[in-house]
Amino acid sequence: MTLTVVLLTLNEARHIERALRSVAPFADRCVVVDSGSTDDTVARVRALGAKVLTHPFVNQARQFNWALDQLPEDTGWVFRLDADEVVSDALAAEIAARLTGLPNDVAGLTVPRRIAFLGRPIRYGGLFPAHVLRIFRHGRGRSEDRWMDEHIAVQGRVAALRGELLDDNLNPLGWWIDKHNRYASREALEVLLAERRSAAPGAVAMGQQAAAKRWLKRNVYDQLPPGLRALAYFLYRYLLRGGFRDGYPGLAFHVLQGFWYRFLVDAKLYEARSHLSKNGGDLVATAQEVLGIEIGD
Repeated sequence: MTLTVVLLTLNEARHIERALRSVAPFADRCVVVDSGSTDDTVARVRALGAKVLTHPFVNQARQFNWALDQLPEDTGWVFRLDADEVVSDALAAEIAARLTGLPNDVAGLTVPRRIAFLGRPIRYGGLFPAHVLRIFRHGRGRSEDRWMDEHIAVQGRVAALRGELLDDNLNPLGWWIDKHNRYASREALEVLLAERRSAAPGAVAMGQQAAAKRWLKRNVYDQLPPGLRALAYFLYRYLLRGGFRDGYPGLAFHVLQGFWYRFLVDAKLYEARSHLSKNGGDLVATAQEVLGIEIGD
């Protein structure tokens, strides 16, 4: 059964060859959707024999769902891979061995993902490895239509693989800061949009860990006072869950990702809500003028 790996790229020349080579042992084809790279990402992809599609970027969810709609009809399984991720030898072997023998009611597979930060894999803090749904049957899964924290939702049962996926971005720390500043704007927008809509009907599976994390965020974290909750989250990860055991990279990661980023989301929400109260609740204008995001009418 054909497995297609889908990657979304923008100026990923530093990572793309590593990612594509890591899936070569099991992937039948690789499709890269590029949104206007100005480096030699596209040339490197083509040199390795992968297919390149070009499409304007709005957000990750819409870009990925567009990619799904372009896949050949013989695609049986889809593997969503980020350009800065690496499939371990153990995971590659497990995919090759297990995929064809799975029962039909299994629609998706989670893989354990570990993050590297400042050149070191993060082992502690209670978050790792994160079990993410990345492999699914074509036609039975799509990305949630969200601006941030989107998951692949599938119709059917979800099973788990054991081999690890490593998220190892080689860009400097300043790039990481800029990216998470943009992420904070998207997450703030997603919170504002969620306040104006009801949950979509129907039950879908996204992996037990992802569903549990979203429940805890909505029912525990979001109920705490803004600002204070970011500090509480950092202390939980760094002290109670042993994040300090990763040395300085662990300290830097949990301060920046566990405290600074979460505090930044709250600050952007405060700014956006203040703007909304002054402009008559025009979310389109607030998204553009405060968060720098064009969401349309």
